[in-house]
Amino acid sequence: MQIDDALSLIREIPDYPKPSIRFQDITPLLANAEAFTTITKKFASFAEQGTLVAGIEARGFIFASAVAHELNSGFIPIRKAGKLPHRTISQSYGLEYGDDTLEIHIDAITPGASVLLIDDVIATGGTIGAAIELIQRCGGRVAHVLALLEIDGLSGKQRLLEKFPTVNVTSLVVS
Repeated sequence: MQIDDALSLIREIPDYPKPSIRFQDITPLLANAEAFTTITKKFASFAEQGTLVAGIEARGFIFASAVAHELNSGFIPIRKAGKLPHRTISQSYGLEYGDDTLEIHIDAITPGASVLLIDDVIATGGTIGAAIELIQRCGGRVAHVLALLEIDGLSGKQRLLEKFPTVNVTSLVVS
């Protein structure tokens, strides 16, 4: 399956979870084994040798854990506040429809480790920006940020590149 065929399975749900939000539903892509494998292999192609893979709760977990498996690498979960059982550090951020906080275990990343960060969507860049800050605070280096989709008009990728100019940011499709 070609990447464009896999991406064509994503459907837009208007006004979810709030009016004016264009939710990108990836479940049809995930349900198609060939499409899911195509996306996983594409994401894995961006990894450096020995890279850890971090995923942002919840939909970023799906791709990040599959990519970690593909690379025979470790997976680092970045979760919403209060979900991790060990000592954590946290980072609050704004998003297009509110505020939230992400956390990571304080010992999740060996200082100096290269990290491939994956989420499903780049919207305003707030969630991914907070995750980058957490990884850096743990001593890791974000080698690349990958997202399935980038929502056009919200300038999230631009904000990320302005704040983190040494981090590569790639989305597979802009909608």
